[in-house]
Amino acid sequence: MIEEVFPDIYRIEVPLPRNPLRVINSYVVRGPDRFLMIDTGMNRPESIEAMRAGIESLAVDLDRTDFFITHGHSDHVGLVSELKTGPARIFLHPADAAIVLDPHLWSNLARSAHVHGFPDADTAVGKHPGKKYLFSGRPEFTPLREGDTLSVGRYRFRCVETPGHTPGHLCLFEPEAGIFFSGDHILDSITPNIAGWDQENADPLGDFLASLDKVAAYDLRLVLPGHRNPITDHRRRIEELKTHHRVRTEEISEILSRGARTAYQVASRMTWDLSYSRWEDFPVPQQWFATGEALAHLLYLERSGKAARGWRGETAYFSL
Repeated sequence: MIEEVFPDIYRIEVPLPRNPLRVINSYVVRGPDRFLMIDTGMNRPESIEAMRAGIESLAVDLDRTDFFITHGHSDHVGLVSELKTGPARIFLHPADAAIVLDPHLWSNLARSAHVHGFPDADTAVGKHPGKKYLFSGRPEFTPLREGDTLSVGRYRFRCVETPGHTPGHLCLFEPEAGIFFSGDHILDSITPNIAGWDQENADPLGDFLASLDKVAAYDLRLVLPGHRNPITDHRRRIEELKTHHRVRTEEISEILSRGARTAYQVASRMTWDLSYSRWEDFPVPQQWFATGEALAHLLYLERSGKAARGWRGETAYFSL
């Protein structure tokens, strides 16, 4: 589906086959001289086909198109190598650029997963959509940070750092129009996955909650997210997301009250909105995302002094 969501701003729905997210919203901002595409889709045939159809329908000239990537996950950055032409720039926060270009990324993630009790972490990494559908080659990224600006036609966007979902998650804010491209920071009807695998980012959930409070202070007319529908009341949605994580934290505290657990064991005892009756039936990628989210909450509890980490050999266990 292609629709104009604001004057000279178009949404292209790019499919994510066999993925619970279903589609990603890629946005095109049209100016008289250049286009700006915000996020791209995964590097897989179905995504490429939909994106090519959208580009043709909107008469987008890729020779005059730059790319703004909200964060380094494959459903957002995966097609940049396929779409970029010679003069195009690909904007990405340097923290996320360093992650996606790190040749040791996946081995480090597997090592972290092993520490936190995930069985056969190497197989899980091999099935991870972030690895399977990432861009080809090593694209050159142009760094953007808090307060940097991008002008396209009638719009002048300001970059807003919102770490949490990833360390370098970056949103775009247009103050005059009140438009906010939120990537995966604020989503409607689903909650952004906050994962704790990256040990350099010791409290991703704390970062995410602080970023929510930061965006709540903005006066916004329309939030355009990376998935699902536009949001017209961002403060209501922010409060819902904060409540969700408070409930999650309480649930994990209750699980830990019964004894020390690894992050994987905690995740297996949590409540998940998936159509499987048993944890063992979860596809491995969904177990991975669930365990990463459990770990983020455990790190949050650890940072706040409400949980402690112990070790049994090379495996980390958390307890109240």
